[in-house]
Amino acid sequence: MTVASSNPAFSSELFTNYEQVYGTTRSAGMTVQGAIGKTFALLAILSATAIWSWNATGTGQLDRAVLPAAGIGGFILALITIFRPSASPWTAPVYAAFEGVFLGSLSFMIEHYFAKKYPGIAIQAVSMTAGTLFVMLFVYGTGIVKVTERLKAGIFAATGAICLVYMISFVLSLFGFQVPFIRDATPIGIGFSLFVVGLAAFNLLLDFDFIEQGARAEAPKYMEWYAAFGLMVTLVWLYLEILQLLRKLSDRR
Repeated sequence: MTVASSNPAFSSELFTNYEQVYGTTRSAGMTVQGAIGKTFALLAILSATAIWSWNATGTGQLDRAVLPAAGIGGFILALITIFRPSASPWTAPVYAAFEGVFLGSLSFMIEHYFAKKYPGIAIQAVSMTAGTLFVMLFVYGTGIVKVTERLKAGIFAATGAICLVYMISFVLSLFGFQVPFIRDATPIGIGFSLFVVGLAAFNLLLDFDFIEQGARAEAPKYMEWYAAFGLMVTLVWLYLEILQLLRKLSDRR
């Protein structure tokens, strides 16, 4: 049995009978190099809008309402892209722009607006996210860790469990209850964040494997944008979890 990536954007079913599903031919197939190029393009868009929103938030030119609006807009675009991959050449760049605005503004607020400020936490999180990406790419490329069906199943189950925990936490927060270990800087809370950061990092392996599957299947060219989008989803998640971990570690000092 083939297990799909736990990233909701990536499913092995996308490569099954795609000619019937998407009405395309193999004349312009997906390549690994093409997906990498599209990923760097999305990262450039996200970085540019993040820098802009960081500066705009710092100078007071960006209304605080933009933060939730960008987050909601990115979520809606992600859903559209997941359910209609053929639209990814247009939706993925806009998604990256929305996420850049969201992350830039959020990162500035965490550094400067909270009761306890966290100077330098954003650049640390960016550096650690980039470092994790290249380490996992090296691990995958050299075959140090093999992406087996058992590994896929384990990561998929663990990611599903974390999503369930976050959903329960969100529902409880609506009634005034908080799940302590998600936000608190206790040893258990830090351990939880370390686990989730590690899980997000291992999801990158599944994303790389998905891209290789698409190239081998000669998926349509627009799937390069879709694959880049899916990788961006994991990187955004990884960055947010590293940011949370660094905040907890700072609170312990």
